[in-house]
Amino acid sequence: MSNRTVIRLAPANSAAQHVDRRLPRVDTAVTYGKLAVVDDPDGLAHAAADRLCAWALETSGPVRIALSGGSTPRRTYHELASPRLVGRFPWQRVHWFWGDERFVSPDDPESNYRMAREAMLARAPVPRKNIHPIPTVDISPIDAAARYEAELRRVYGGARLTRLQPLFDVCLLGLGDDGHIASLLPGEPVLNEHTHWVAAVAHGRPEARITLTYPAINASKHIAFLVSGATKRCILHEVLSGRSTVPAARLQPGGELLFIADRDAVGA
Repeated sequence: MSNRTVIRLAPANSAAQHVDRRLPRVDTAVTYGKLAVVDDPDGLAHAAADRLCAWALETSGPVRIALSGGSTPRRTYHELASPRLVGRFPWQRVHWFWGDERFVSPDDPESNYRMAREAMLARAPVPRKNIHPIPTVDISPIDAAARYEAELRRVYGGARLTRLQPLFDVCLLGLGDDGHIASLLPGEPVLNEHTHWVAAVAHGRPEARITLTYPAINASKHIAFLVSGATKRCILHEVLSGRSTVPAARLQPGGELLFIADRDAVGA
């Protein structure tokens, strides 16, 4: 995939409160996806929330969104449930899934589900049936992965992914300092999983994790990376170069691939 587009988004406190899809192109050497640049973390949260709202309103039918963990997405979730957007977002039609989860209790401080619940889901009119957390209680990691994959196949309506029917309308991703996405960690066998949509990852982190695999992530209409801070600058530039082999650079998306990054992350 090759696209030399950089979009500069307006500051969050400007008159342009919502994303303008007609923003001008800026010439730069980006060869992997598209890059949208905002001023700061608050601007990133506003821009990402606006994009999520716009994407969710693209269709009148059910919408499936896969969430990411981490402090940067937390700001976005909080913004989506803010007075500015909570009344515009189609909460009744959107179903929420997770890109990965630590194998901990749903109430554990390290739980990605708990973070999303506190930042957004408990603050907005979200039907309980629309929330699809990864199971982590009274089950083994391997069985949890199998159960979550079965749930994804159920809502997808089939056992085989096709480019004509995305699994997710939106898949949000963070970018690890080592280039990992979800729990697709460098050097782990899960990177070579091309059959299952969900897998258990037993090594590479202190606790086991459950993660979407490349086939599931790639089967998204929109994939959006949320990247903030100077500590991400080196890995972001490596991934955007199109020459990296880290997990984040190995996506083969069937839809849009967008990086929303602040100036500290971009170095601009």
